[in-house]
Amino acid sequence: MPELPDIEVYREALENRVVGERLEGIRLAGITWLRSVEPGVEDVAGRDVVAVERLGKRIVFALAEEYFVVLHLMIAGRLLWKKAGAKPPGRRGLGALDFSSGALIVTEASTKKRATLHLVAGREALAEHDPGGIEPLACSVEAFGEALRRENHTLKRCLTDPHLLSGIGNAYSDEILHRAQLSPFKQSARIDDDEVALLYRAVQDTLRDWVERLRAECGEGFPEKVTAFRPEMAVHGRYREPCPRCGDPVQRIAYAEDEANYCATCQTGGKLLADRALSRLLRGDWPKTLEELERRRGPGAQPGRRRSPGAAKPS
Repeated sequence: MPELPDIEVYREALENRVVGERLEGIRLAGITWLRSVEPGVEDVAGRDVVAVERLGKRIVFALAEEYFVVLHLMIAGRLLWKKAGAKPPGRRGLGALDFSSGALIVTEASTKKRATLHLVAGREALAEHDPGGIEPLACSVEAFGEALRRENHTLKRCLTDPHLLSGIGNAYSDEILHRAQLSPFKQSARIDDDEVALLYRAVQDTLRDWVERLRAECGEGFPEKVTAFRPEMAVHGRYREPCPRCGDPVQRIAYAEDEANYCATCQTGGKLLADRALSRLLRGDWPKTLEELERRRGPGAQPGRRRSPGAAKPS
């Protein structure tokens, strides 16, 4: 899922292309993308774009007279900038926003069409699309700590909860926790003031660093290589590859449709966190330390390789 750094670079690229231009119309390639009824497409077509904003992980096109187009890419949604009139590609194409300066094509590389488009009239109605999390790059350390301690959850869940913090997802939460050298399963109720400050700084530094990296990668072009898996990342998607800080293999915890990646040496004092699938299989025989795990794998064990999103699982 595109997260704060990706969405911010998308926003900047779109701002340079559509602010001051006219939204000519919206083309819908399927019935699932547009999720609102009123106002209609005819109400927003022909209006000038005043600004392009970010609302959490949503991209918001602010139009004249306080009309808004709210785009949420969800997990597999992506954007392409093309010449006016370009057609959305085959099965992946959800539709297009046609501006006087070009066409914004929206695609989704998934059979489950989750990306959404909402048309909204008025700031009050727009606020209903805000989950309410604080902006991590604009908040104070005090506000950050208050959000973390509002409920008792794991730090991984706190960072990715849009009702607590805005714009952070699975990938960058892994990177943040690795930079802070904190366990993803540490409970927020047990975090002290020093750890709050450490995590706050890791959030700031990680997100700002990645915005700059993606901005430099994109240059004057349009970001078309948006992915949650990047070789420069420290731990996310790098299971069994060496941690850039200590050199020990990165570990993972699989749950639901996601996984958390972490370094046991740097983040948990060498303790392995129980993976639900494997611990269910091994029951009481789950290895407690990195050394024990490596002994069980044996000298011939090969490093694991990351499976690309959408790739078939091994049979």
